[in-house]
Formats: sequence, C-alpha cells, structure tokens
Amino acid sequence: MKLVLAQTKPYLGAVEKNLQKMVEVIKEAKRDGGEVILFPELSLTGYLLEEMVYDVAIREVPKELLELSKDISIIFGAVELGEDYHTYNTAYYLEDGEIKGKHRKVYLPTYGMFYEGRYFKSGNTIGAFNTKFGRVGMLVCEDAWHQSSSYILGEDGANYIFILTCSPTRGVGRDLEIGDTWYSLLKSSAICNTAYVAMCNRVGVEDGVNFWGGSAVFSPKGSKIAKMEFFQEGLEIVDLKEEEIRRARFISPIKKDEKIDLVLKELNRIKNSNI
Repeated sequence: MKLVLAQTKPYLGAVEKNLQKMVEVIKEAKRDGGEVILFPELSLTGYLLEEMVYDVAIREVPKELLELSKDISIIFGAVELGEDYHTYNTAYYLEDGEIKGKHRKVYLPTYGMFYEGRYFKSGNTIGAFNTKFGRVGMLVCEDAWHQSSSYILGEDGANYIFILTCSPTRGVGRDLEIGDTWYSLLKSSAICNTAYVAMCNRVGVEDGVNFWGGSAVFSPKGSKIAKMEFFQEGLEIVDLKEEEIRRARFISPIKKDEKIDLVLKELNRIKNSNI
C-alpha cells in the first residue's frame, strides 16, 4: 500500500472550498502513485464549528470524492447528519466509488478547550472492515487515547489503523509535548496490535487555536517510519509493506496469545462490581 498523508489546513465552515482543495490534493497524490490518501479529522468542514455544525453536515458523500475513489482510496473526515437527525464527527473510507467503511467518533472531548459533546452525538461502534489492501480500522482523535479502541480494532483483524486528528498545540518546549505524547500512543498501538498505525493531523489556526501537524506512521514493530513537519501543509508518501506485518507477528506473537475470553470475563466482573 502506498499511503499518502495529506496534512492540510481546512477552511472553517467552507465545505465547497474544502472539497475543491481536497480534489486537487487527491489528484496530485494519484499522479505521485498514491493508492490510499489519509486526510485529517473534519477535513471537509474545519474543526471549531460550534453552531455551524448543521449548516455543514452532509447526508451523502460528495460525488466528486466517490468518483476519484475509483482510482485511489480516500479516507476523510466530515460532519455527518445521521438518520436520527443528530450530527456525528465521522470518518469515511471510500474505495471503488463506494463507502467501504465509516466510523463515528465515540469519545467526544468536552474539557479544556474542547466542547464536542455540545454539538455532536457519540458513535457507539468500533470495528474493522475489509478493503482491497486488507483489513482496516479507523479512529478519530480522542478515540485513540482510549486503549480499548485500538485493542478492539486489533482483535477485529485490523492490519492497518488510520487515525484522523485535529490536535491543537498545548505545550511548547524544545519539542512539542503533545507531539511526544501522540507518538508514544501510536507506537504502543502499533506494537501491541502488530499493525501499521498512521495518524494524519491538520495544521493552521482557527479562532486562536493552533494545530501542529506532525502526521506520522509507525510500523508493526513500533518504528516511526514517517513524520511530517510541524505547522506546514504538505503530502508525504509512505510505503506500507504487508510482509512487515507477517514478520512482526512471527517475531512477537502477541496477538496469537491474546485471551479475549479472559478479558471479557474480567471486564464483566469489574462492571458488575461497580453497579
């Protein structure tokens, strides 16, 4: 799989403008030989939407993206208007002109500078799905901070975990503190699931909030095989080799030895003891 990280700077609330920008980026990625392109969280709409969420929500994926997905698989984020008329922070996986997978963000941060719970409804499922490149899972930003999310995807057979983020700057020292934390999370997820883990974070400023970029990919052994610049838009192609998944699982057969029944039993015990 030739993965393209599309570290972009969306325009706040300007769906058509963002769509045209995404189309241009996708065409460039295709010309460069990309097979899958990964955009950040809410790449179609921008992040700090507040009361604009209903104005920018989509019921159907833009036809332009579906058409382009016949040549290159597309992972992007948007505000989805659900069948229940609630809005969701949703990641889409398009392939061969169809929606192959969809993930509604489960963990909505509503603390500090975040207030997603006021405007979005939480998703209630986490699962992997099949693509022509193998089994894939998607998470949206805060989802990845919960160990259970990537664990579920790993046990559901995901060989590739894609994470769409809008992570803002929080602390700046010699290096970005939030960046160090994110890379630790990604590395741990890759090692524990012996899977490729790719995170695409946006850049730009919205209402004084600065997004740091630094998109990255970790191998099934936990090596950082790609990292993009902080605060700069750009594209980066990363070659994800299936043989590396096989090699990692031979050297470290963690997944083979996982005891799901034990996990379920103990979680049920803990749940029941807390009632």
